[in-house]
Amino acid sequence: MLFWTTIKLALRSLMSNKLRSILTMLGMIIGVAAVIAMLALGNGAKASIMKWVSQMGKNTITVFPHNPRIAPVLNGAAEPLTIGDARALLSIPGVKYVSPVVTTSMPVKWSNYHTYCSIIGCASTYILIHDFRVQSGQMFNYFDVRDMASVAVIGPETATRLFGSQNPLGHTITIGTVRFKIIGVLVPKGRHGWFDPDNQVLLPYTTAMTKLMGRQISLNHIDLQVQHASDLSPVQEKIQTILRIRHSLLAGDTDDFWISNQLQVIKMADRIGGAFTIFLGSVAGISLLVGGIGIMNIMLVTVTERTREIGIRKAIGARQRDILRQFLIESVLVSLLGGFIGVGVGVIASHYVKFRNFTGIVEPHMIVLALSISAGIGIFFGYYPARRAARLNPIEALRYE
Repeated sequence: MLFWTTIKLALRSLMSNKLRSILTMLGMIIGVAAVIAMLALGNGAKASIMKWVSQMGKNTITVFPHNPRIAPVLNGAAEPLTIGDARALLSIPGVKYVSPVVTTSMPVKWSNYHTYCSIIGCASTYILIHDFRVQSGQMFNYFDVRDMASVAVIGPETATRLFGSQNPLGHTITIGTVRFKIIGVLVPKGRHGWFDPDNQVLLPYTTAMTKLMGRQISLNHIDLQVQHASDLSPVQEKIQTILRIRHSLLAGDTDDFWISNQLQVIKMADRIGGAFTIFLGSVAGISLLVGGIGIMNIMLVTVTERTREIGIRKAIGARQRDILRQFLIESVLVSLLGGFIGVGVGVIASHYVKFRNFTGIVEPHMIVLALSISAGIGIFFGYYPARRAARLNPIEALRYE
């Protein structure tokens, strides 16, 4: 029997039971649409994480005051990072900017309005390292840091919460019990997860350490930016060497600090995003399995209903492989048609359904994968009913009522 004739017979059989064929395809439509949507959602989440990492600065290195793999930090035995450590790192070739950083969260008040936000004590280079831009006013400078000036640069969300549509420049806000004059407002970056770079107040680190934090001498971390991405690893090694000397660590001693560079963060984010995508795809894949079982169920019913037809065809010369091919093609057609419709539904859902601040991203290989899986399911779950039909005894089939 010619291949195209077999396809025509399969299509005629499907069209003769339209409602049953549609209901059978429904399982594949839902399954494929779910897989496309979930994979697209995972891709969207991954792209959003990568965008956030890139927005927070390029070629950055962060030094934390303890190594999370060792216990001494729990009882305060770890050596703190100091301003002297930060200044020492400026001498490393390839380092472009360095900023000591102290952080806390405190209520901020202006007039009868108040909000709660992150307080960042830093150098004027902080916004260059993390790619912040000033929307209005200016960033505090070296002299403000040196003189412990009571000036502040605020995020746009903080400005909106406190001042609404008013211009905040020149106004005085109160943080804790200390008053600060606003000299600048940052350009919005957008919230990402728990961290909101738009709801923060930047202060000179000397001012924050002496006036807000009780003359704190230790830093929460030191942020650096290097000239080129190729400098990240060499600079990181030099940072480790300098800090080990400054912290009087002997050979064999574990570092009492932790260094993280942007490439490590990107790799970690990529792994997390990939795992998230696989997890979502696997969960959605269960619906494909259910759709496949539905196809097998209907095909078994179809074989039973058409037993007499199979007997007649065998009696006039149809071979086992002809019968097998016909029913297998019917199964694959149902699965593929459902797959194509499911792809369309999945793409539309991925485009219009938003989760937090990102949408799904559909890539061509996802569509090819979904259609390949649907065809595979049609073959896998359709083979047993097709084989059963092909092996029917023609005499017994002709006697079937």
